[in-house]
Amino acid sequence: MPATSPYRVLLCDLRTDRLLATLPLNDVSIDDYIGQAGSLSGTLPVPNRQIAEQLRPIVQAGRTAVWVERDRAIWWGGVLWTVTPTIDERGSATVALQAGTFDTYLDHRMVRDTYRATDVDQLDIARDLIEAVQQQRGGDIGIEYGTTTSGVLRSRTYDRHDQPIVRELLDELADVADGFEWRIACRRDPDTGRRVKQLDLGYPRLDRGPADLVLTHPGPVQSYSLPDDGTLRANVWQSRGGTANDNAAAESRPLLSRLFVDDDALAAGWPRLDGSSDYNTIRPDVLDDHALADFQAARRSQVIPEVTVLLGQDVTPNLLGRTVRLRLHDLWHPDGYDRRHRVVGISVTPPERGRPETADLTLEAASHGNDPR
Repeated sequence: MPATSPYRVLLCDLRTDRLLATLPLNDVSIDDYIGQAGSLSGTLPVPNRQIAEQLRPIVQAGRTAVWVERDRAIWWGGVLWTVTPTIDERGSATVALQAGTFDTYLDHRMVRDTYRATDVDQLDIARDLIEAVQQQRGGDIGIEYGTTTSGVLRSRTYDRHDQPIVRELLDELADVADGFEWRIACRRDPDTGRRVKQLDLGYPRLDRGPADLVLTHPGPVQSYSLPDDGTLRANVWQSRGGTANDNAAAESRPLLSRLFVDDDALAAGWPRLDGSSDYNTIRPDVLDDHALADFQAARRSQVIPEVTVLLGQDVTPNLLGRTVRLRLHDLWHPDGYDRRHRVVGISVTPPERGRPETADLTLEAASHGNDPR
């Protein structure tokens, strides 16, 4: 990043968040999503031995937290997972960094004590899992959470002998019919100035902001694509679970969920499109819930708009979960395109060497404007 860049990269101790260094990072890109982990990549310049000696004890994969600030606002936070020093043919040194959002830490945590919940709110179960891993020695990285509930009660048992991974449990808990969305949001506390890792839970989804942000092309939208992927669409669905018997001598057959059929789509003339999913580790009593969620997602047309916009006052990572109104008028849409979409992903490219500061937004259909589709 150039010296005049509004961005700063902070390296901190993961457990205590103690600041270790503030450093330049070249060729940096950051992204964050709802429903999947975000990432950071960049390169640290190493101009001399003094800088190398400073960096070696600081950039520790799996131990160092990385924060990205823009004008003092937190734009990204996560865990440093890969550190790659490189020496070129001229003897110049650089260190390539790869980091993942703080939720990737939960890919490296397991349930070590059997957990049982009977008719417990699903958001409370999610918080219980976070609390359990943070109570273990060395496991507290400062993830905070609130008290909001969904009103949806679940019964779950997570056996320590299965060594279940916490990230997978949270995703499985959320990805059912009438489930929820979750992420670990990063921000700066406006009163104390400290950096905050917040478990963000949304039922039935994470929504932000009452007003739409209007994005137009021509205008702040530099480019866009609107792929319609029929390969992911299905109107008949059945999921498979684990084996249906415990007798090793008997023929092993997988459990099957209910068969879900979109009768309205077939009556409207759609060809039959079959779909399935596998849940080998899911308990039989919740297999139908997962199958129904997959069926509901597959019934919808898989149009995933992606737009590139210039960053400005209203376009920040805080757009995640917000609804934008996309208005297009161009060769492909001579009569105009006007629809509302929720932002479910954002990838930021800071300015560097004459490159403008832009954001790629991944959008999800939310509701329609004057376009009847």
